[in-house]
Amino acid sequence: MIKVTVLYPNDEGKNFDHVYWSTTHLKLVQNLLGPMGLVNGEMEKGVSGTDPNSPAPFIAIAHLYFNTVEEVHTAFIAHAGAIMGDISNYTDIKPQFQISETML
Repeated sequence: MIKVTVLYPNDEGKNFDHVYWSTTHLKLVQNLLGPMGLVNGEMEKGVSGTDPNSPAPFIAIAHLYFNTVEEVHTAFIAHAGAIMGDISNYTDIKPQFQISETML
């Protein structure tokens, strides 16, 4: 299984609209990537660091699961423009991406 992780650093002074992200942006991603191999997705809202009084290092994290790395690249080549173009509608944070192979 291949996992695409999208990390939004919790930088001071940055904005993030969790409602838009978890509704409108999620629907866009599902509609575009679902037919291209997206198996499942998870969204996380950062709560804290290891110290409960410290801010979470990431304000939000998304995980997108595909069967193959080829599906990931094909899907994102086709739809990265639309997906990336929507980011400014919910945040001014530049996301970080990692593509991984799950081990378990």
